[in-house]
Amino acid sequence: MACPEHPVLIVDDEVSLLRACSDTLFSAGIDNVVTIQDGREALEYLRRTEVSLALLDVHMPHVSGEDIMAVIKEERPGTPVIILTGHNDLETAVRLMKKGSADYLVKPVEWSKLVSSVTLALEMGELARQNSMLKTRLLDDSLEKPEAFTAIVASSRKMRSIFQYAESIARAPWPILVTGETGVGKELMACSLHVLSERKGKFVAVNVAGLDDTLFADTLFGHRKGAFTGADQNRAGMIEQAGGGTLFLDEIGDLGLQSQVKLLRLLQEREYYPLGADVPKQSDARVIVATHRDIPALVRQERFRKDLYYRLKAHHIHIPPLRDRPEDIPALVHHFAEEAAVTLGKKKPSIPRELYDLLGSYHFPGNVRELASMVNDAVSRSMGGTVSLSSFRDVINAESADPSSNPHGAGIAGISINSTGRIPTLKEAAESLVEEAMRRANGNQAVAAGLLGITRTALNKRLKKPGKLAD
Repeated sequence: MACPEHPVLIVDDEVSLLRACSDTLFSAGIDNVVTIQDGREALEYLRRTEVSLALLDVHMPHVSGEDIMAVIKEERPGTPVIILTGHNDLETAVRLMKKGSADYLVKPVEWSKLVSSVTLALEMGELARQNSMLKTRLLDDSLEKPEAFTAIVASSRKMRSIFQYAESIARAPWPILVTGETGVGKELMACSLHVLSERKGKFVAVNVAGLDDTLFADTLFGHRKGAFTGADQNRAGMIEQAGGGTLFLDEIGDLGLQSQVKLLRLLQEREYYPLGADVPKQSDARVIVATHRDIPALVRQERFRKDLYYRLKAHHIHIPPLRDRPEDIPALVHHFAEEAAVTLGKKKPSIPRELYDLLGSYHFPGNVRELASMVNDAVSRSMGGTVSLSSFRDVINAESADPSSNPHGAGIAGISINSTGRIPTLKEAAESLVEEAMRRANGNQAVAAGLLGITRTALNKRLKKPGKLAD
C-alpha cells in the first residue's frame, strides 16, 4: 500500500532538486511522490487528482508557487502546503505562512528537515481528515461500512461511537492501540480495522506474552541461515508475512524492555534486521497492538517505555467491559445461542425475558467471552424449547460468592460493617438485600428471588411485609 494513500506533489523547475527530494522521501518510507517541473501542469494535475501534500517552489516561470497555493486553498482547503524558498526571500515565506502554509524550507534544502517537515504535515493533514470524517459520522450517526463489524455483535451507542471512530482512522498508516479487559473482543476490533484499511496484505496476529527478547526477535523479524544453532535455512518473520497488510501484536503490555526497543525502531524507521543479517529490511505493515494492562501505570513503574507508548497510541481505541453496556446483552445472547444450536445440530431454543434481567445484574469478569461460554452451556443443557435460567444462576452465584471476583461491585446498598461501627440489625440487612436484589433484577421478582436463593412466593411475602425473613 502506497504511503501516504494520496501522493505528495513536489513542484519545482529544478530537475535535480525534484530528484533529490523524491529520493530522500522514498528512503524515509514516503514512497508515493509525484514531481512536476511546470506550474501549469501542476494546476492541471491538481484539478483531477487528490494529493496528501503539496511542496511548492515560490519562484517558477509561468505559474508561481504562490498562485498554486491560492488555488489549493480555495479548491482543496484541507490539503497542507510546504513552501520552498531562497535565503533572500524569507519575507515571502512568512507571508505565505500567514495565508495557511504549513511550513517553509530554505534552499539549499536540509534533507533531515525535509523529511521531518513533510512527515509532520502529513500527520496533521491526516488528523484533520479523520476529525472531519468522524464529525460527519457522529452528526449523521452513520457507518460507511457496517459490514466490517459483523463479527462484533453490539447495538449500544457506546460501541457504535467506537465503530465510527474506527472508520475514521482505519486507513491511516500509524499504529493503533486497542485496550480493554480480557474477553471484550480486542482482536475482533483489530480484524475490523484491517478490513476497513483495505490493505492488500494479510492480517497476521502474534501473542507476545511470554516471549523473551531472542524469541520475540526471531518470531517478529525472522532469521538468516546460520544465525544460531539449528538455523539451517532462512525464515521469514511475522512482520514480513504481514507485508502490505496488518501486524497485530496482542498482550503488548507484557513485552520485555529489550524487545520494546526493537519494536520502537521498527515503528520509527520502518525497518528491521532479521537475526544474523547485517542489512536492514523495509516494512510496510501497519501495526495494531492490544493489551488489558494499564500502560500508563507500567510507564510510571518504568516497566514500559514512555516513547514507545506515545508512538503506539497515535490512535487509541478502548473497548468498554460488558457490564458497562448491558444493552448489548440481548443481541449477544441470541447470536451465541444461534451459533451453539448450529454447532450442536439442534433447534435454537427460545430465550426467556427474565434472562436479560438476570444477566443485567451480573458483573461479567470474563466479558463477552464469558457470556458466550454461559450461553453455549445453557443451549447444550436445554431439553425443551426454552433455555433454562439455572445454568446461568449457577455461574452468577459462584462468582458472587467470591468478593475478590467482583472488584467493580459496590457492595450491598445500605449495609456498612467495620471493626468499630454498628452492626446492622437482621431486619436492616434483610431489607437491604431485598432492595439490592430487586434493583439488580430491574424489578423482576422471579430473577430477584433467584439471586436471593428463595422462592418467588417467599420474596413476595418479604415485599409485602418488610422485616420478616421468609424461608
